[in-house]
Amino acid sequence: MSLSVAASTQSLSAQTVFEHLQDVRLKSPRVHAITNSVAQTFTANILLALGAVPSMTIAPDEVAGFVSGADALLINLGTLDEIRRGSIPVAIEAAQTAGRPVCVDPVFVNRSAIRCKFAKDLMVSKPDLVRLNGAELETLFPERTEVEALIAAGTVFAVTGEEDKIESRGEDFRLLNGHPLMARVTATGCAGGAVMAAFTSVRADKALASACGLSVFNIAGEIAASRAAGPGSFVPELLDALYTLSFQDIEIRLKSA
Repeated sequence: MSLSVAASTQSLSAQTVFEHLQDVRLKSPRVHAITNSVAQTFTANILLALGAVPSMTIAPDEVAGFVSGADALLINLGTLDEIRRGSIPVAIEAAQTAGRPVCVDPVFVNRSAIRCKFAKDLMVSKPDLVRLNGAELETLFPERTEVEALIAAGTVFAVTGEEDKIESRGEDFRLLNGHPLMARVTATGCAGGAVMAAFTSVRADKALASACGLSVFNIAGEIAASRAAGPGSFVPELLDALYTLSFQDIEIRLKSA
């Protein structure tokens, strides 16, 4: 039985979010990101600005070694080519053998039946975190019972949108930070998934860590949007906002339902 949304969200104080951020900055976790080709550079720079360390190889013969020594694994299906198809199962097995959290972002499963089938097969591994939007959720899990079974097994679901919803076996959160300009830059959501992966590596409570990571990323997005003239200047402002984010920034801006 999960806590109520109100009780869970109440626990998401600015101090809690900042403590999680400080853990990431102090521990510098390495996130191995098998992400899409559009998102690779941006995701790596976001992780570095956050205080984490990226590694990005997708070679099937190398990926197990990289993943087993990393602190978290991010799987993003944005450009699902044959190399990634071969490396993703190997990477997940290596991460789970090493006891590292696995975060899956099934991008655009609602646009490709082949991709949806591949993502569905990945769910058998019971990843620690699944990050997706409402359309992807409905396509990948047409029956609510499938989601509930994974949650019961320990998977955390982060459903992003105008209101972000994080559901887990123990806690549910409703988050309201973010800015429309974030949707005007490609791969922003993909990079946000990497931030959440970094946060899941530093704390045992994956739902709370995911909520903290998503809050940090979206608050940085708000700050960046307040300083940017448009999408072109938004990207460097987002990197700077993540790098300099303070307790006061979080305390002023943290919003939840």
